[in-house]
Amino acid sequence: MGLAHRRLLLHLLLLIAAAAAAEAAAGAGRKEKGIGGGGLRFRGGSGTFKVVQVADMHYADGRRTRCLDVLPSEAAGCSDLNTTAFLYRLFRAEDPDLVVFTGDNIYGFDATDAAKSMDAAIAPAINMNLPWAAVIGNHDQEGTLSREGVMRHLVGMKNTLSRFNPEGIEIDGYGNYNLEVGGVEGTLLANKSVLNLYFLDSGDYSTVPSIGGYGWIKASQQFWFQQTSSNLQTKYMKEEPKQKAAAPGLVYFHIPLPEFSSFTSSNFTGVKQEGISSPSINSGFFASMVEAGDVKAAFIGHDHVNDFCGKLNGIQLCYAGGFGYHAYGKAGWSRRARVVSVQLEKTDGGEWRGVKSIKTWKRLDDPHLTTTDSEVLWNRGSNGRRKKNPDGKMR
Repeated sequence: MGLAHRRLLLHLLLLIAAAAAAEAAAGAGRKEKGIGGGGLRFRGGSGTFKVVQVADMHYADGRRTRCLDVLPSEAAGCSDLNTTAFLYRLFRAEDPDLVVFTGDNIYGFDATDAAKSMDAAIAPAINMNLPWAAVIGNHDQEGTLSREGVMRHLVGMKNTLSRFNPEGIEIDGYGNYNLEVGGVEGTLLANKSVLNLYFLDSGDYSTVPSIGGYGWIKASQQFWFQQTSSNLQTKYMKEEPKQKAAAPGLVYFHIPLPEFSSFTSSNFTGVKQEGISSPSINSGFFASMVEAGDVKAAFIGHDHVNDFCGKLNGIQLCYAGGFGYHAYGKAGWSRRARVVSVQLEKTDGGEWRGVKSIKTWKRLDDPHLTTTDSEVLWNRGSNGRRKKNPDGKMR
């Protein structure tokens, strides 16, 4: 390794160490006591709840793991540590209330020790004392841990809100669970879940000999989702203080549904630069979300150079775009993450109530940590709209 390469590596290591130390102190005491056992709650000052989605880190062995699909000028000294540095920059800039890792968090084939790789991949969220949750993708289990082993490791890590599976029921996969986000402390809705988050295992590969390709969300998972959604809606609208409409829901998983193929460049925001790698059969989960009635958006990863959102039957279907430097990408096209900001409604008397709007944007790992493609996914009383650019055109 030449002198320039060693200097670059030293710079990354110093950046990571400094960020970890400073942000651990800054993050202490960030969490307010929430509901549903997750400790999640909207902020009192702003009435907001912010989620950062990180898709497809493909973390392996740290500084020994080289980057894929970067410009020649960026290749020297580029490693998993670039992924780690991006996480710290992103978390420092956005200060999220929750981080969601949506699968392929590690690349099992290249990870010498899957548990250590997962620890290193998630470390920035833990070091900054951020609550986080994860689902698994199709590559996490391809190393020294089984699929079950990966999820059991995740639920045992510090600050995690990940759960192995619902208790007392038989369900396919690992990592099917939900989280409730409470209203602002001291308000009328402080003890109600005003935002519901659903997490599902979308599988890895088909286990049916006659069906090839990727896995899918199974009937048992859909039944659990529908029952959970129904129970949450009933509780929100029937128990005091009764609400007129269901709290909105957001869904996170890894592999795209076949319905992600429904869009063209005229009806989505972002880019589509590769095919939709969905299962070869449609198991009906999109219909389950539509029927549930509370889901406003679903967020996935898997196809790294797609980062669009498109609306279908009232639900926004959104890619995050690839995050990790050991994941395939497109040279010159920045690694990225998706941010979702949920805003509460404020009464004339100044009290925070239920959710008013859901917005999203992406952060790019470029010199300016650029924000791009800001849009409104959902407004109470409307189906969501795109945000106008300064020239007045929709993008």
